[in-house]
Amino acid sequence: MIRGRLEGAPPSKAADAFRAAGFEPVDDEPVRKAATGAVRRGTKPPPAELTAALGRVVGPSTAPKLAARLADAGRAFQGERYTDARRILAPLADRAPGSEAVRELYGLTLYKLGKWKEAVRELEAFRTLTHSTEQHPVLADCYRALGRYDEVEALWRELREVSPSAELVAEGRIVHAGALADRGRIREAIADIEPAVRKTKRPRGHHLRLLYVLADLYERAGDLPRARALFERVIAAEPDFADADARLRAL
Repeated sequence: MIRGRLEGAPPSKAADAFRAAGFEPVDDEPVRKAATGAVRRGTKPPPAELTAALGRVVGPSTAPKLAARLADAGRAFQGERYTDARRILAPLADRAPGSEAVRELYGLTLYKLGKWKEAVRELEAFRTLTHSTEQHPVLADCYRALGRYDEVEALWRELREVSPSAELVAEGRIVHAGALADRGRIREAIADIEPAVRKTKRPRGHHLRLLYVLADLYERAGDLPRARALFERVIAAEPDFADADARLRAL
């Protein structure tokens, strides 16, 4: 099995705590990296492989212009100009519906704009075209926002099976825990996250995100000593992480 890809045919409240702290439930950095990979952007002209990939969808004569526009959209996304990126990408998606890079970047842009249904359409198209789990956490968070929890569960099962990277699985776990918490299943959400951080001695960024959500869940469950201990672990590793210090002082 290729890591991050599926075999065979195509197939919260915890999250709200991150939004309150100025975070998306799905970490911005993986989203940005995915967008970067989607268009291989930069200040230089689009590379030959991107133009060639688009050429297979729209034809060689049209591909260079579309590749340049896609790179423009990528730079807009990277600069957090999501409305501009959407304006560029909407006609590209109509003209090149079979382009993995277009559908992926358009889906991520719509996600950043809070357009959940539209983002699902694009990211499901990306999933079908690639058999990839790379955007499963983002797609699952869209379904969570729409209250479509069965889809969240299915995406989480697929992501765990493939285990593309520790960071990506952590993002999926956070979304899944948020979906459980949305339905009042706090203890199940705790049980989902706790094993992933129990033996962590030197927490990295994705561990800190998991610890923060776990602390929030314990606070909601009424176990304030455990919540304090977890917020202290976060602060010990990174004193300025989100609003962990303020959350700890408020307990």
